[in-house]
Amino acid sequence: MKKYRCEVCDWIYDPEVGDPDGGIAPGTSFEDLPDDWVCPVCGVGKDQFVEEA
Repeated sequence: MKKYRCEVCDWIYDPEVGDPDGGIAPGTSFEDLPDDWVCPVCGVGKDQFVEEA
């Protein structure tokens, strides 16, 4: 699964880790995150994330 980087704060969403503090289980792909999920560091939405190369 691909990692995604927040363009605002550079936090990386790693699907192997998920977002435990946000209730996102490990193994959850970025595409499967809820539409209302936000970056746990700066609070921007999924539209502010870009795929890591």
